[in-house]
Parts: sequence; structure tokens; C-alpha cells
Amino acid sequence: MLNNKNIVIIGGTTGIGFSAAKAFIRHGANVVVVGRNSDNNQQAQQAFGDSGLVFTGDAIHENTAADAIELCVRTWGSLDGLYHVAGGSGRKMGDGPLHELSLDGWNKTLALNLTSLMLSNRAAVKFFLNTKRGGTILNMGSVLGYSPAPKYFTTHTYAAAKAAVIGLSKSLAAYYAKDNIRINVIAPGLVETPMAQRAASDADILSYIKSKQPLDGGRIGRPEDLDGAACYFMSDNSSFTTGQVLAIDGGWSVSEGQISSKYKQ
Repeated sequence: MLNNKNIVIIGGTTGIGFSAAKAFIRHGANVVVVGRNSDNNQQAQQAFGDSGLVFTGDAIHENTAADAIELCVRTWGSLDGLYHVAGGSGRKMGDGPLHELSLDGWNKTLALNLTSLMLSNRAAVKFFLNTKRGGTILNMGSVLGYSPAPKYFTTHTYAAAKAAVIGLSKSLAAYYAKDNIRINVIAPGLVETPMAQRAASDADILSYIKSKQPLDGGRIGRPEDLDGAACYFMSDNSSFTTGQVLAIDGGWSVSEGQISSKYKQ
């Protein structure tokens, strides 16, 4: 499905990005994966073998994505796709309900989830325009960008950033379609990643997820649940698809979700 495709993953040494990188390699791609943590990076490099390279860098730094793309081109000869996964909760940085939100938390959460994505998309678009070959970009959104769950998930900057990911991606998709550059979004529900540890260890949230994400018995998503869609968007099978948001959420966006009685007013 991805034979001879060369792909850069921003945020691919843990969680969703790591699972995707392994799936891309299984389907025949070469990958360059960007990660911040050196320990995670070493483990990822061992898992990828000869078809993957790990690049240590922070996605919020302006040159990180461009340098990773340069490494991909230098090593594999070209760039066919970019998958931006990097981001995360800003709860520990001061994100939260608006009346408790700090300005520093707002700025840092936006930088982590939106500015980093703008930088990676800009670097990929510049490359695709220069080569005049087109290419594909897949961005990581979230159901919280358009389907809030106010009792348990109250990081308002994160929600704003993920909504902006959708708006930015659609705007870019419209503008660059003439250049055969495809830009799409995956919007997952709650997925078992390092970011989701708080929710995954909370019995009330797990009970809520039973009815909020009712597919497959009502469970938290797994990173591999997103791999098939990511492979599709990175492949030529998506050559006529752009500006789309695909929810992979176990039914989150079409389900009500029951809140524990002790929280009811």
C-alpha cells in the first residue's frame, strides 16, 4: 500500500505516531520520525530497523520539521507525505476552564498543538511546491475540537487548538488543491496514549466512556485503531481526497455518554 513512499512523522516515538510509523513500514514505506525524548527515540529506532530513522527535535522549534524533511530527502530521495501527530494536553502548563486559565497556559498549549503543526505543514508545503510533484499531509485533530465533554475534559485551550487544526487544514486544502497537495485531518476520541493517563486511570471517566465510545464494548481507543486511516491518507488511494475530517472515535461524536449519578446536579 505504501511501497516506496517516504514519510515524515512529527511526534512518532510514542503513542499514535509510533504505532503509525510501524504500520507505514509494514506497508512498505520509509519513515523519518521526530521525537523529543532521547530514551523513547532509542527504543523507537530499534523497533524501526533499516526502514526508519529517528530525528531528535522539538516540534515547536521553527526548523525541526524542515530539518526532518531534509533528512528524509537526503536519505530516501524524496518526501511523499507528512503526518503531524505532535501535541498534547496543556493541563500541567496552566490550561483548564476559561475562568482558571493562565495566559502562559494558553500560549504554551497553543504552541504545542497549533504552532507546531503550522510549522510542519509550512515546511512540507514548501517542499511540495518546490518539487511540483504534490504530496499529502495528515494532521491530528480531536473530537474535543467540535464535540465537547464538559464534565471530564475541560482544557479549553486544547479544544480551541484542535478546532483551529480543522479550520487551518481545510483552508490549506482549499488553497493548495491546485498544486495537488492533499491535506486532511484525523479526529480521534479518547485513545490510550501517554497524554491520556489521567483519564485512563479514572473509574468515573472509564464508566462514561462505556457509553460515550460504545463501539467494541465501550472502550478507550488504541493507537492502532488509527493506523488504517493513516495508511489510507498517506497512500495513493487518497489521491482524490482533501479537506476532510475523519472521526475515529468509537462513536463519541454520535453518542450521549452517561455521567455518574454522583456528578448529577
